[in-house]
Amino acid sequence: MRLGLVTYNVARDWDVETIIRRLQAARFEAVELRSTHAHGVEPGMPKEAADRVRRMFEDSRVRLLSLGSACEFHSPDTAERRANIERTARFVELAHDLGCWGVKVRPNGLPEGVRRDVTLQRIADALTACGEHAQGYGVEIWVEVHGQGTREPGAMREIMDRCGHPAVGICWNSNPTDIRDGSVAAAFELLKGFIRNVHIRDLPDYPHRELFRLLGSAGYDRYTLAETPQSCEPGRYLSYYSALWRELVRNP
Repeated sequence: MRLGLVTYNVARDWDVETIIRRLQAARFEAVELRSTHAHGVEPGMPKEAADRVRRMFEDSRVRLLSLGSACEFHSPDTAERRANIERTARFVELAHDLGCWGVKVRPNGLPEGVRRDVTLQRIADALTACGEHAQGYGVEIWVEVHGQGTREPGAMREIMDRCGHPAVGICWNSNPTDIRDGSVAAAFELLKGFIRNVHIRDLPDYPHRELFRLLGSAGYDRYTLAETPQSCEPGRYLSYYSALWRELVRNP
């Protein structure tokens, strides 16, 4: 496994040059650029700007791994779901141009007054449509385990079973709802076959040692991306985080 960063929140105000410089210094190997943040890597950006971003990462030791969209598919409004599918398609096209592996999307809860199975099917249908588009560009769709009700491991497993598209997997999100009796083993067993990306939190606040052991036993050889709060000393914080992560991975 390798260590990367989600730019939500610690790097939300950094430009691309600062992201690369600080991540290289702290021995992070990859980054997921979150939409709406100061780096400005968004669908619709001029081609020359996207080409410049791609070259900057290719000339560095940091992989531009993925784009973190806020596209979501749980709404009971058909037009809203369709708009999010179209927005995801634009992220997929930009990810292809930038050389990214994936685009992160999410559900964001179970709407009141709508049957649970109906919402899960709507999410799955939208993901299938996104997966079809992404497959043509050689990009994956990573569904964040996210949202009240939808972040429950059982609900996410249902979504993935209903979707069943080879270009669609999950982004494990290190949620408190993963934990039962101090362990994430049961949640991991439900979802391990779908994991394409992993978000991790502050390392003492979650059973990361067990998670890393489970990921290793499942043959996971991709990235774990730190999604952490802002810091008044971000360089020192990231260096300490990197050191602790390496110790936990060495001794899971």
